[in-house]
Amino acid sequence: MKIYGESDVDASQLAGKRIAVLGYGSQGKAHAQNLRDSGLDVVLGLRPNGATAAKAAADGFTVEPPAEAVKAADLIAFLLPDTAQAALYADIEAGIPQGATLLFAHGFNIHYAQIKPRADLDVVLIAPKGPGDLVRRQYRQGKGVPCLIAVAQDASGQAKAKALAYAQGIGGDRGGVLETTFAEETETDLFGEQAVLCGGATELVLAGYETLVKAGYQPEVAYFECMHELKLIVDLLHEGGVRKMHEFISETAQYGDLVSGPRVVDGHTRERMQEVLTDIQQGVFARNWIEENQQGQPEFKRLLNEDLAHPIEKVGAELRGRMSWLNEEA
Repeated sequence: MKIYGESDVDASQLAGKRIAVLGYGSQGKAHAQNLRDSGLDVVLGLRPNGATAAKAAADGFTVEPPAEAVKAADLIAFLLPDTAQAALYADIEAGIPQGATLLFAHGFNIHYAQIKPRADLDVVLIAPKGPGDLVRRQYRQGKGVPCLIAVAQDASGQAKAKALAYAQGIGGDRGGVLETTFAEETETDLFGEQAVLCGGATELVLAGYETLVKAGYQPEVAYFECMHELKLIVDLLHEGGVRKMHEFISETAQYGDLVSGPRVVDGHTRERMQEVLTDIQQGVFARNWIEENQQGQPEFKRLLNEDLAHPIEKVGAELRGRMSWLNEEA
């Protein structure tokens, strides 16, 4: 495992170079502001008259249509949603200067060949392991969110050096930059989201809630036990791993964890996880998601509406309305 730090960065790789940031959402906004505060030349490539274009302009950035923004760019950061990247690349490819660098924060479109860059371009990945607001907050505090780095195409022989300089520009070198590949970043990221962080966690919460309510317990109490208190455990895991969680929960909770956790997440669960990973590795998930978008996302919208209509959402909204500190923390 190779982890790069501040001493491994050649800042001259991007000194005096222009960076075109495409997208001004969570990651785009944080990257653009951090890069600018690091003294780098940043232009935003956004749709004219779009909501994000107005926000970027209000934040003091030069905003141009994407096709114009890339014409004089040395590095082009694709920080818009995965589903919009391939079409945008097709629109702007002819205007991208010879020898420029394409940078991604997620490898989906390169790994699954939705974007096939010209041979003269460097293609790299810098993926912060945290949301954009955290990337920005850590940078402003003189710290940094760890990043992953990968090189898919090294036309110049300096692709990695440029990517490291970009990582430094957003503060990633302060937290450490871990070397990976586009395939590893993409497949592990999708698996983590589906099996654990989003799909797995939310389904576990809903199943626990439904089990308690079906058994006759109050929905409000079930909400507290299965969703509200999850943050307490996640914070402990995030701060110090399984060891810290065990240090700060009761012995009763520890014993229940050890004897009942494997009853819920058992061999059957692990088999289903392997099926999820296999679908990702073989491109099944990517093909399904690409086709879903081409058809206007009908199944995605149906499933999302079902998820948001779950009774736990109504109960949770009412209870959170009494927790004034939640809005204060946001």
